[in-house]
Amino acid sequence: MTSGMLAEIGKGIYETLYMTVLSTGIAYMIGLPLGVLLLITRKGNIRPCPWLNTCLGTAINILRSVPFLILMIFVIPLTRLVMGRSYGSFATILPLTIAAFPFVSRMVESALSEVDGGVVEAARSMGSTTMQVIVKVLLPEAVPSLLSGAAITTTNILGYSAMAGAIGGGGLGALAINYGYYRYNTEVMFVCIVILVIMVQGIQYIGTKGSILCDHRIR
Repeated sequence: MTSGMLAEIGKGIYETLYMTVLSTGIAYMIGLPLGVLLLITRKGNIRPCPWLNTCLGTAINILRSVPFLILMIFVIPLTRLVMGRSYGSFATILPLTIAAFPFVSRMVESALSEVDGGVVEAARSMGSTTMQVIVKVLLPEAVPSLLSGAAITTTNILGYSAMAGAIGGGGLGALAINYGYYRYNTEVMFVCIVILVIMVQGIQYIGTKGSILCDHRIR
């Protein structure tokens, strides 16, 4: 493998990490409050609001139902408007975020729903406000599940970023397709696959370890 190709692989790793980390961060900024809202507006929860829960849940389910490649193509005009162009690693952050935040919101809702209801009721009986229950009870108690979910979410976004390479998304996915597939360079294809596998394993390991360390139930 030439030094030029090694440089391209290095650039592909950087672009993949750049897209994944930034998209995951923005997706959590949107998905975390939505997940909390989905939980507390359930019937019989802290602030029940069935119509809001139904509307929000339906919108999130619709977005989750659209395959990523189709979604990325569909939002090309929006990507061009917001990001200034519709190709490259920077532009791919928008469709990655749109694809990820509905998944994040459901992961957060699931994690928070695992919190013992008795703990929540105890906090409410002591006069805690809704915000205090969320910030001081729900989120801290759900940290292990949230970390585990964050690892799954990040690996999903990593997979999406690789798929984005098929339509000019950049990163290791674009490298594997442009050099490995179109130019029949199986060595490049193999290296890209190995690097992606290592990234996924690393992210999953960090998420699992963090979840175990933060879980006070197993100490």
